[in-house]
Amino acid sequence: MASHGHSHGTEEKVIPPAQTGPIWKTFWILLILTAIEFAIAFTLPANGLRVAIYAGMTIVKAFYIVGEFMHLKHEVKTLMWMILLPVVFVAWLLTALIYEGGHLYY
Repeated sequence: MASHGHSHGTEEKVIPPAQTGPIWKTFWILLILTAIEFAIAFTLPANGLRVAIYAGMTIVKAFYIVGEFMHLKHEVKTLMWMILLPVVFVAWLLTALIYEGGHLYY
C-alpha cells in the first residue's frame, strides 16, 4: 500500500510560544496568590482578621479565574453585574445567617 502523505485526524496542534504568554502569566499570578493564602493560613493567629483576609483573597482569586478562564472580563458590563450582584447578595446572606446562628463572634 502506498502512503498518501495524509494523516486522518491524528495531527497535533502546536501552540506557538507567543500565545502561551498569557497562560503562564495567569499561572504565576494564581500561584503567588495561593502561596500568600497558605502563608496567611499557617502564620497568622486564628482570629476574625485572618478569616477576613483569607476570604477576601479567595474571592479575588475566584474573580480572576472567572475573568480569565470563563472570559468574563471580555464581556459587556451588564452581564458582569448580572453575575456579580447575586454572588454578593448570597455571600451577604451566608454571613448574616452564620452570624445570627451564633457561629461568628466579633
